Amino acid sequence: QVQLVESGGGSVQSGGSLRLSCAASTDTYSTNCMAWFRKAPEKEREGVAIIYYGGQATYYAESVKGRFTISQDNAKNTMYLQMNSLKSEDTAMYYCAADPTPCGDWVIHESEYFSYWGQGTQVTVSS
Repeated sequence: QVQLVESGGGSVQSGGSLRLSCAASTDTYSTNCMAWFRKAPEKEREGVAIIYYGGQATYYAESVKGRFTISQDNAKNTMYLQMNSLKSEDTAMYYCAADPTPCGDWVIHESEYFSYWGQGTQVTVSS
């Protein structure tokens, strides 16, 4: 069983930045495919960014492309989401997800693909 723990959420003004972290309780074999999803009130859960192939490949939702950067530190078993130029529409609960099987860009639309989820961290952006 893989445990994922997110941190780094908070409140920030529009245009500000935050960095989310997702610490995994196991090595990179069990987290071959990792992603960030978010869920805003009264909205569907949305894939934000994915990282796979040991961190060599990334893919972003159009809504965050150019503003968010996903990365991972395999030595620390930790994934990050650097969020810059935040907008009010980025307000949501952010979740990290992981799965041991290889994946591709398509999983950003397939939250059901992921076996392991964190508890979430709230991001609130005020205008």
